[in-house]
Amino acid sequence: MSAPTPDFALAYRDLMINGFAREIEITKKVLAAIPEDKRDYRPDPNARTAWDLAWHIANTDVQFLNGIADLKFTMANPAEADKPKTIAEIVAWYDTNAKRALDRVRAMTAEQLLTPVPFFMFNLPAVFYLGFVNNHSIHHRGELATYLRPMGSKVPSIYGGSFDEPIRAAA
Repeated sequence: MSAPTPDFALAYRDLMINGFAREIEITKKVLAAIPEDKRDYRPDPNARTAWDLAWHIANTDVQFLNGIADLKFTMANPAEADKPKTIAEIVAWYDTNAKRALDRVRAMTAEQLLTPVPFFMFNLPAVFYLGFVNNHSIHHRGELATYLRPMGSKVPSIYGGSFDEPIRAAA
């Protein structure tokens, strides 16, 4: 297998960033559907609470994107005082910080995107971690979406209609 070219790195970055920007909008809908008074819900004693899962999704997406832009994964959490306190604050925090982090990745050069970055057992070119963040986010968003009805909420459309938010016919 040949090494990725600079043109490939830039094209792959653009493809992944454009897709992830759309995923952020879907994730915000799922996060916003968590009832504030049910945020401590967990379907099993071994599961994360809805709050913990929502914060994990939002914070890890931002950490991953910033790690790509920094060419180093520190996965540092914000100070406790800077963390959101409500579901609405998580949605707003995620909106602002994920878009800022996406812009940082969007500004990277081909050389930066092709720089190998160690992460656990991996040492991939930075650009390939965009697939990780996308898959991680979608995985946990699906997990969180299964919490919504048991919490008394509605499931928003994700990749098509849901019972609660059906696809509308074209006019």
